[in-house]
Amino acid sequence: MKVLKKCVHCIQLDGLVWGASELKSLASGINKLSFLSTVVDKISVDLTEKIQEFQDYVQSVDIAAFNK
Repeated sequence: MKVLKKCVHCIQLDGLVWGASELKSLASGINKLSFLSTVVDKISVDLTEKIQEFQDYVQSVDIAAFNK
């Protein structure tokens, strides 16, 4: 998970600012890595696609909340 965290934080896009991250343990050895970030509206899809490129580590990407 440390490798994934480092990979995700290396993503740089115009309008993207990374915040804190948190590793949560779910059931049966499944872990969830949550990131806080500030993005402009138009790059949210680009960001999820970039994160999904790390397919050795990522099963899915979900946006938990949007604020305007």
